[in-house]
Order: sequence, then structure tokens, then C-alpha cells
Amino acid sequence: MASSSFSPAGPQVFNGEGYHIWVVKMKTYLQAYDLWEVVNSDVEPEPLRGNPTVAQIRQHADERTKRHKAMSCIQNSVSDVIFTRIIACESPKQAWDKLQEEFQGTERTRQQQLLNLRRDFENLKMKEEETSAFNEARIVEKVIATLPERYEAKISSLEDSRDLSIIFLTELINALYAQEQRRASRLEEHQEGALQARTNTAYKGKKAWRDKPKNDAARREGQTCKHCRRVGHPEEKCWFNPEAVCQYCKKKGHVERVCKSKTKSR
Repeated sequence: MASSSFSPAGPQVFNGEGYHIWVVKMKTYLQAYDLWEVVNSDVEPEPLRGNPTVAQIRQHADERTKRHKAMSCIQNSVSDVIFTRIIACESPKQAWDKLQEEFQGTERTRQQQLLNLRRDFENLKMKEEETSAFNEARIVEKVIATLPERYEAKISSLEDSRDLSIIFLTELINALYAQEQRRASRLEEHQEGALQARTNTAYKGKKAWRDKPKNDAARREGQTCKHCRRVGHPEEKCWFNPEAVCQYCKKKGHVERVCKSKTKSR
């Protein structure tokens, strides 16, 4: 419920002009007195049930009175000329909708107006006597306004060194093109540097693998055995190693596989 100590000033009387302003002020005014729901919904209060209390009777009467209060607010907020257009309305919602339809139009009429405006815009054509001449400064201004964010530094630099109101379009384009060339060059150098770094890393890894020292067994396999003067086996496994002990004859200087005693016994 609205506070009894708050009395907002009524909206200016609507005389047919500035409806979009009047309707906002009028809606706020009705909300301040808890009357907007009556205008917006237009719902009749439910009838009293049997044996109502005094409080229920009083509340029901207040709800019915709200319709008359809202109607009075609307009627007193319009001029006599506008009042004649809602004089036949029986509820505040009917009066509100009547004013909205006449001065703002229904949703259907607004859509139709929008379509008409769009059609008129699309059919716009330059007449023979019209010209489309633009001065150099206007063209430069338009170009600068459409540039992406990465050109802000260059534009700021130009503003510090030149008067953009007298700069030629070709000069602006050349300055922007030079910046793009430098940017592309830096990007290419960066890519080449990254590629070279990857190549060097791969080469170092390959060289390190190639130069990795061989283990002892691999080195010995490439050496000449001092016992038999042959290659391909380590000296300690040579058949003719003088320190080797034959498992057949139990003598030193050879292994069982080349033992002569074993060959004779066969």
C-alpha cells in the first residue's frame, strides 16, 4: 500500500503531444498509489463469502474503489479534447488501451509501420540532381573509424606528428601499409628464428648420439685378438687363450672345442 505521507505530483495533462513521455509518468503515478494493477489487469474483486468479517468487508470495498480511483486519475490527466475519446470507456484498462491504440498504435500497426519504414529505406535512391561528394578529411575520418584495434598505436603516432584533418588519404594508406610490412617482416623473422632453433636442437641431439662413446664390448670386437690374430671376439673368449683351461683335458692354452686330445679319442 502506498504511504499516506507520500503525495507525488500528478503528471502533466496530456493534450495529444508527447504521449511516450506522458505514459511513463502516468504509469509511475498510478504505481505510487497502488493503482497500476487495476489498470493493467482489469480484474473484478471476488465477491464476499458468507458471514464476512468487518475487515474483509472493508478490504473488498477498497478493492472496488480502486477502479474508480484509477479511472479518475486517467480522466483528470488528459485534456478535454482527449477526454471525449475515452468518455465511453467503463473501466480504467479500457481507457488506457484506447489512448495507447490511438497515440502509439497496436502491436500489429507498429509492425506494419516498421515494415513500411524498412521498405522506404531499401527503396532509397540517389536522384540525378543529388551529389555524393566527400572532402578528403571526411574520407580519412571514416577510414580511421573503421580500422581494427591493432592500428591504434600507429594512429596515435600520426596524431602526435601530423594534423589528421589535413592528411591525405594516400599518405594515411601508405603509413598503414608500411606498418603492415614491418609487422609481416617481424613475424617472418620470428618464424625463421624458431625454425632455426628447432633445427639446431635436432642437430645437436643427432651429433650427441653419433659421438656417443662405444661400450667396451663394442670396442673390443673391432680389435685384433693377440692370441689368434683375428677380429670379432674378445681376447678372454679366444679358443687359444693361454690362460683358458680345457674342460676335457684340464690343460691350459686352449678350450675344449679345439682340444686335440678330444679329437684323437674320437
